[in-house]
Amino acid sequence: MDCLFCKIAAGEIPSAKVYEDDLCLAFRDIAPQAPVHILIVPKAHIASADAVTKDNSAVITHIFETIPEVARAAGLTNGYRVITNVGEDGCQSVKHLHFHILGGKKLPESMG
Repeated sequence: MDCLFCKIAAGEIPSAKVYEDDLCLAFRDIAPQAPVHILIVPKAHIASADAVTKDNSAVITHIFETIPEVARAAGLTNGYRVITNVGEDGCQSVKHLHFHILGGKKLPESMG
């Protein structure tokens, strides 16, 4: 499979890793939209939120249990935003489910 995030999760492409376990990986976005911009991805390939099923939803639950830990470690103590994009109209640039953790300043309401 020629998936950028699968290659990053497999360690084939370097990243600025901030968290990793058996199910997910979190790393700094290369084009940050906020002072803190971290991506968290499942290690297993899931194309988007549209591809979440009963068979793979446990990894999504795990990611959402992990997000607060990643956010705290990044110093996001006054709030943050979690975003996922789906499909072309949702501006999904990499066809691998990923969640943006954005913070480090007061974010505009129109962002995201």
